[in-house]
Amino acid sequence: MALTLFSRTRTADPEFTPEPWPEIGETWKPEGVVITQRFLGLAGAVALVYTADAGVNGTYYAVACLGCSFRTRSKTDRDNYIASEQAGGEIANAHAAQCRALPRDLPARPDDDTAREIVLQRLNWERRSDYDSTVYLTSFHLDRLALQRSTEWIEEELQRLADDQPEFLTAKPRTYGTGTEFTILRRPQR
Repeated sequence: MALTLFSRTRTADPEFTPEPWPEIGETWKPEGVVITQRFLGLAGAVALVYTADAGVNGTYYAVACLGCSFRTRSKTDRDNYIASEQAGGEIANAHAAQCRALPRDLPARPDDDTAREIVLQRLNWERRSDYDSTVYLTSFHLDRLALQRSTEWIEEELQRLADDQPEFLTAKPRTYGTGTEFTILRRPQR
């Protein structure tokens, strides 16, 4: 008798329909997020490894627990992005091995106004007082499970903010490649 370690093969096929999560009996595919791994915590909460569309600088991963408030997009305190699914899996597995959180309901998809507020909060968090900073889509990885929006939606929202608040956010064509580069302008000196 053969021992099967993995019962399902992941595929990049967009027609792929995920199997229901055995621990909650549902399938959850939030818009704009690709869940690559799930780890079961000690009391049943699920720790996820996920990514979004590859950005200009490649594919990066984030880890979040659906039972507690744990979220990270970096391997260390020095803000090194999680560049491989394996590294994300190690972080999620380590968290799940010690997390005692109970499972919670899956996050509901927010309305557009709430999603816009999440984008604005992230931009304000990324804003500096001493220099202008480029907006990277990876900055939104921690917010993707709450946003549940596509990369295109986020880019459209950034463009809208740049049009409405040019003293806060600017937009210009990328120097290299295609698309738009967004820059958060430094906080005004008082």
